Amino acid sequence: VDICLRPQCLDIGAMEKPSLELLHSLDLFSQVSELGLMLLRDSLEHVRFPAGHEIFRQGDEGDRCYIIKEGAVAVYKASKGRPPAMVTELAPGEIAGIMSLLEAETRSATLVAKTTVEAWTLDKRGFNDLLEKDSAISSAVLSQLSRQLRSETYNVARLMSTVFDNRIKVAMFDCKDYVKAAFEACCPEHIAIHYFSPKLTSETMTLSNGFDVVVPFVNDKIDLDVVRHMAERKVGLVSMRCAGYNNVDLPACLEHGVDVTVVPAYSPNAVAEHAVALMMTLNRKTHRAYLRVRDGNFSLDRLLGFDMCGKTAAVIGVGKIGQCLVRILRGFGCNVLGYDAYQNEAFAKETGMRYAPLDECMETSDIISLHAPLIDTTYHMINQERIAKMKKGVMLINTSRGALIDTKALIQGLKTMQIGCAGLDVYEEESEY
Repeated sequence: VDICLRPQCLDIGAMEKPSLELLHSLDLFSQVSELGLMLLRDSLEHVRFPAGHEIFRQGDEGDRCYIIKEGAVAVYKASKGRPPAMVTELAPGEIAGIMSLLEAETRSATLVAKTTVEAWTLDKRGFNDLLEKDSAISSAVLSQLSRQLRSETYNVARLMSTVFDNRIKVAMFDCKDYVKAAFEACCPEHIAIHYFSPKLTSETMTLSNGFDVVVPFVNDKIDLDVVRHMAERKVGLVSMRCAGYNNVDLPACLEHGVDVTVVPAYSPNAVAEHAVALMMTLNRKTHRAYLRVRDGNFSLDRLLGFDMCGKTAAVIGVGKIGQCLVRILRGFGCNVLGYDAYQNEAFAKETGMRYAPLDECMETSDIISLHAPLIDTTYHMINQERIAKMKKGVMLINTSRGALIDTKALIQGLKTMQIGCAGLDVYEEESEY
């Protein structure tokens, strides 16, 4: 697989030196004296690589390391007979190629600039010169290599343990610390979860090797390549930890015998309450008031809102979350319209909500809140044509999926004041963030 271009780096030289504070913050040099850091700084060269540049290739001889200053660097590893696969990503402040400072050796991975990357580089000869001037640098390197060895030993032990582990092996992707804490608190003994911070995509799909189940999130991409890869390696279940499944190739899963599950409800009360929090922030300007008070400004100018009571609110998508929101809005005294492909007349009668056509919801509502799934028929359902039908100054809320709204049409609507304000918990280009 041709994973990158191979252009020349843009420049190399001593353009900009890192600060002593930055060098001291790196584990590799945290024990080095100020004099040693100054010597190190003077020895570093500045390099810049364009996106797609192959910084070095697995198997090539190498004699220099790189300290990432800006940008993102993808790390690929290739095994015998298989194409390279992305295993991790280096961020600013991280170091690549430490071992090459001790002796020239073949690279154990391929590094590719995902974005324009700026880095500082040091070769083996320059490092040896530093050791002669300040012996503390060698102690720092040995300390760092010791920690790295312990880390790698742990990883090997973990991988070996999974071979003889009879528990259900689960790979959970796009994990943050709070996700891990929540699952660790309730995970039964017969399930073994491994938590990965990268998203599940065709670039990271090899991380699913050896697992029975994968648990992706809203911005993972389970396309045909990922499904085929998992099926070949006996991954039998994709268990989404969200209610949506627009990022899963369901026909591919059906064809390759990979089951898919979603959560039956994604904390409906919390999402509905968050939608109302956005409404109240926009209406009562509490975010502006907070900033003013913090600065000692107690002016009420331009903080005027409106009474929710008596206003017409449209809930687009009256599922579990939408129903929770209807109850809250009715508590405010709002007249509530609902739009849904599957109407629950018993719920409408119980709450006093009225189902209405989508155009009527657009034309008559003071507040519009979106709670629909992202499918072919709802993609950009809020577009230029529908915005033109809305009441002048309407409030638009979206806590569902970003692509329900055509962002360019939304921006134009805000500029013309056709849309008075918008509260967005999601954005159609958010996956990179």
